[in-house]
Amino acid sequence: MNVHDSEHMSGMLEQAGYRKATLDEEARNQADVIVINTCAVRENAANKLYGNLGQLAAIKRNRPGMQIAVGGCLAQKDRSTIVERAPWVDVVFGTHNLDVLPTLLERARHNQEAQVEIAESLQVFPSTLPTKRESVFAGWVSISVGCNNTCTFCIVPHLRGKERDRRPGQILAEVQALVDQGAIEVTLLGQNVNSYGVEFGDRGAFAKLLRACGEIEGLERVRFTSPHPAAFTDDVIDAMAETPNVMPQLHMPLQSGSDKILRAMRRSYRSAKFLGILDKVREKLPNASITTDIIVVFPGETEEDFQETLRVVEASRFSSAFTFQYSPRPGTPAAELDNQIPKAVVQERYERLMALQDRVSATESENLVGTTVNVLVTEGAGRKDGETHRLTGRAEDNRLVHLAVPARVAALVAASDVTSAADPRLSDEMDSELPRPGDVVTVTVTKGAPYHLVADSAVEGGAYSVRRTRAGDAWAKREKTRLGIIAEEHTHQNQPERSESGAVMLGLPSLRGNA
Repeated sequence: MNVHDSEHMSGMLEQAGYRKATLDEEARNQADVIVINTCAVRENAANKLYGNLGQLAAIKRNRPGMQIAVGGCLAQKDRSTIVERAPWVDVVFGTHNLDVLPTLLERARHNQEAQVEIAESLQVFPSTLPTKRESVFAGWVSISVGCNNTCTFCIVPHLRGKERDRRPGQILAEVQALVDQGAIEVTLLGQNVNSYGVEFGDRGAFAKLLRACGEIEGLERVRFTSPHPAAFTDDVIDAMAETPNVMPQLHMPLQSGSDKILRAMRRSYRSAKFLGILDKVREKLPNASITTDIIVVFPGETEEDFQETLRVVEASRFSSAFTFQYSPRPGTPAAELDNQIPKAVVQERYERLMALQDRVSATESENLVGTTVNVLVTEGAGRKDGETHRLTGRAEDNRLVHLAVPARVAALVAASDVTSAADPRLSDEMDSELPRPGDVVTVTVTKGAPYHLVADSAVEGGAYSVRRTRAGDAWAKREKTRLGIIAEEHTHQNQPERSESGAVMLGLPSLRGNA
């Protein structure tokens, strides 16, 4: 969600006349505006914010006119405290008013004083804002914002507010727009996606939305995050199983395997229900990859409680888990509990949990050796190993895959460089076996590691085929436009503008500068 909020911030700034600083400008500390989008879920995020602000103070002293803006959940929580602790910050804005960022920057510049504006309720639904999407082949689509749950460890409802649902037609229109611009994968976002529809009186709305996504031509992969076990219903499982483009992947937050701790967390489900949901999912989707979130050592957790978590983790066979040491957040009920656990105990249990999950993940990955997977190639640099020059991508179940290319293509992979018009992936006569980001490669898994798969079948005489996609075409078009190989398209002045990433841009006042 924070990544998607950052895309909105980038979109608003670009529409207002800013451009993203180049890597060289970043390295030389030459940005005119630095925006920090914060999180307040864990204490470490707050420490990192103030540490970064301290480093920026010296840079700003040497760059008159440079501006620093802080937004997001921590800004919503700390408000004017940020300016008090770091008076060189120019703008502070919250989670409910992302749209004010360009205006506040201009006001701070004009008034030559910090501007702090925190709205108490949502002013503009973020999805209506300009968006500079980082990827042309995959996109985030918010179906709701806020949360109606009251988990005792979580500060998100306090900072994001009550759940607000978008209408299905608005969501599907945004998905269709993304597909029209070349995307083949969409992830539906919500703090609790499977409670979607409660606001407008349709408890089956999320399952219906998944099925409706299945009717969108050209949309190949649909994902969603995150559901809540208490509200997860059979109609969603059926929709997942019966809608071909909904991927066999589920992120289901466990938090704890102890029923006593779940009650203390106000998580309105118990371990038996959680495991029962996973059984139902695997009955309908035998090859589903299931991931989770786990909090280690919530206040009052005993060794017996922790053993229950280990039991559930082993039974759940998660492909991976995001594990967190409990972090007290001021303003949450759990932070007021007396029975906080000593750090040494927290660390020891955390390491035991990680060791178990590493073993489970390794087994789950090893079970996939010999299977064929379809990998959507991503833009990130792949891990290179000798002459394999592996690329990186995601399988349909969202597992990370490092895949080798045929030996004769390895040199082309090594020569791939998006800073140059000579990048072989941009050639009009591109090799048919050279994938671009957004293309899909079919390979056979040759090795399983705890948190990724290796597919060297291309160099071991096994499966390897490249399917060109509209998404790959969109990536190549974007890069050619950026490098000046082809002219940038301009729309009619009365029509919404589109950025080079294909994002729809709404009009905002124009300024000049680099962000």
